[in-house]
Amino acid sequence: MYRSVLVPIDISESDLARQLIPQVEAHTKAAKVHFLAVIPSVPFYASMGLAYSGELPDRNGLQAKALQKLEEIVKQFTIPEGRVQTHVVYGPPKDQILKVAEAVSADLVIIASHQPGISTYLLGSTAAAVVRHAHCPVLVVR
Repeated sequence: MYRSVLVPIDISESDLARQLIPQVEAHTKAAKVHFLAVIPSVPFYASMGLAYSGELPDRNGLQAKALQKLEEIVKQFTIPEGRVQTHVVYGPPKDQILKVAEAVSADLVIIASHQPGISTYLLGSTAAAVVRHAHCPVLVVR
């Protein structure tokens, strides 16, 4: 039985979040469930050729919007409020997922993965990186 489960959510991919619901509910009967949204840093976006704006985004505004979106997604899960904790962090998704997994002493990470595309082949999959480097079991949901 798991005591602490980390569930990273890509808040821009609501379909992936819905795929997680049955697995999270099945594996977290008595566990504390930590839902995590990672806001990629500007260098991460730049590595994908997506951002070179003159202004850096407002971190507080982004964090508030991300937390609001994460909390909307979490409402879809039937987990008692007392066992749910939400986290929003900045940085490279793989690194932040692994860091938070260690911080919350996760016994399990449940992460969604979509079908590979060209960007996955070029940059690597976050789910695959978490599987390779996590210090606990990782359940990848497709």
